[in-house]
Formats: sequence, C-alpha cells, structure tokens
Amino acid sequence: MIKRYPTNKIYIGDVAVGGDAPISVQSMTYSKTHDVKATVEQIKKLHFAGCDIVRVAVPDYEDANALKSIKEQIKLPLVADIHFNYRLALIAAEVVDCIRINPGNIGNKNRVKEVVKACQNRNIPIRIGVNSGSLEKEFDNKYGPTAKGMVESALYNIKYLEDLGFSDIKVSLKASDVQRTVEAYRMLRPLTNHPFHLGVTEAGTLFHSTVKSSIALGTLLLEGIGDTMRVSITGELEEEINVARAILKDSGVVKSGVNIISCPTCGRIEADLIKAVAEVEKRVKDIKTPLNVSVMGCVVNAIGEAKHADVAIAFGKGKGLVMVKGEVVAKLKEDELVDRFMLEVQKAAKNG
Repeated sequence: MIKRYPTNKIYIGDVAVGGDAPISVQSMTYSKTHDVKATVEQIKKLHFAGCDIVRVAVPDYEDANALKSIKEQIKLPLVADIHFNYRLALIAAEVVDCIRINPGNIGNKNRVKEVVKACQNRNIPIRIGVNSGSLEKEFDNKYGPTAKGMVESALYNIKYLEDLGFSDIKVSLKASDVQRTVEAYRMLRPLTNHPFHLGVTEAGTLFHSTVKSSIALGTLLLEGIGDTMRVSITGELEEEINVARAILKDSGVVKSGVNIISCPTCGRIEADLIKAVAEVEKRVKDIKTPLNVSVMGCVVNAIGEAKHADVAIAFGKGKGLVMVKGEVVAKLKEDELVDRFMLEVQKAAKNG
C-alpha cells in the first residue's frame, strides 16, 4: 500500500486536488485559445478520453477574452496558463477555475499581488509553476537551472503568497529531464503541505515522453509524492491521458481497469499471440473493475501465470485453455478462445 504525503486539499472547479482526493490527470490544448470552436472541440475530446482538468494558453488579450465563451461550453475545470503579462491573469480570473503563473516571468511582487487579489475575490487557486529553464534571475544566477534553484524559487513564491494570506496553492517543479525533476520534487516535498502537480516538461514525442514520464512520475508516485499530473507529449492529446492513466494503474496507485499480462514473442509461441492480445486490449479498454488477465502463447509460463490471474488464456498448438482463478473452464480451438475468454472477463467484471 502506497502512503501518500499528507497535503492540503484544494478545489479546481469541482475536482478536489490533494488531501485524500484521487490523483487527477490533466492535459493542455494546443489550439489558439481565441479559436473558441477548435479549443472547445479539443477539450471535449480530452473529457471523453478521461481528462480531469484542462489548461489553455493565454498569451494575449484575444485569448483572455475568449475564455468566457469556452467556459460556457465545457464541463471540465479550466486553468489559464499565464506568462509575462499579469493583466491577462486578471481577466482570466473572472471566469476560469485556476490560474497558473510562472514566477520566473510574471514580473515584480506588485503584479503577483494583483493576481492573488483577483483569485481571492473568486476563491480560485493558483498554481506556482516553476520551470528549470525560466527561473528568476536571482535563483538562476545563484544556483543555475538545478533542482536546488527550482526548490528555492518555489519556497520563495509560496511564502510570498502565504504572506498575502493566500493558501489555495499547488506547486509544480518541472525540468526536461528525469533526474532534475525527481530530485526537485523530492527536495521540496517535506518542506510544504501544498499539493503537487507532477510532470516532465518538454518531454518529447509519444515514445520519449512515455519513457521519461513513466520513470519520473512513476518514481514519485511510488514514493507517495503527487496529487495531480500531466504527461506532456508532442502529439495527440488523448495519448497524454492514456499514458497518464497507465502510469497510475501500473504503479499500483489506482486500482482500476484491466491489467493484461502477456508473454514476449519468442520461438516457443504456437499461436497468433500478437493478434490475440491486440483484440483483448481493444475489448477490455472500457472495463473499470480492477482485474488481472493473462494471455500466454505457450506452455512454459502459461499455466503458472494463469494460476495467478482472474481470467487467462493458455495457448497451445491450434487450441488452448480458458482458465478462471487457475481452474480450467474451457478447452477450445484457437479461433474460439478470445470470445470465451471475454465472456469470463465480463462475468468477473460484473461480479467485481
């Protein structure tokens, strides 16, 4: 059982973050935010994919003024991502559910103070988003783009918001590499009770981002660190959600959905295992009941894995077994196994 660090609970719209709330999954649109139609379409796709919170870029006034129309057409909590121009945050705060600012580029204390006041008026939280590539000069000059520099920036800005009487804070400490990201979150975690948003920034394409995010976010989650997260991918938004949900499930943090165990391809396989696993993966993707299922291609490991699975296929040459909790329930031809297997999976999911 993974024990999470105790953190304060805040609300982004109707989604709780921190405390005993489930770890939420976030993403960010890539459309120009002032293109309301395209942005709303992307947000709805993310909602359907299982996203909990969505962030949009607000680089200019046209984008800021579009937020009200966007908010009226979506159900997901909306976060405005603000850089450089604090006045955009003041406009956004009137309609969105959270403001994200980067202390390294938002400007002087008076500007931050105005943003805090606007968020206090609507009782919405602020995410302090520290990036290794855009630290304030004082921290960059002293520490460089290091984990220590990121943590010192975060502590400084947390204290400044707290001194203004503001406590609805979440924090992110993002670098483009795994080591600095993990080091920064580990270093800051014992020093504050504010919830953490996890992520590796500029993580790259689907392949590279999946690897980086799985290592960094998986490591932190296994240590009980993290309250909300984003997998940043250069590509289709839905993949960010799919990878994030897989990290949560496969790290054991979330007990939901079907865990598929299948053997690697080798010369012992006596069936079209790749086709069978692809079919199973497709047909179980909407099942939320936590189940372990096994699809194995030869006798070497098949029976052993099947004993520990809720439902299993053990392929042989041209035929195979369907097993439930280690007991054989059917011996069938190869082309009949997946259908019978799915009947048993659906039955197990229903009895949950």
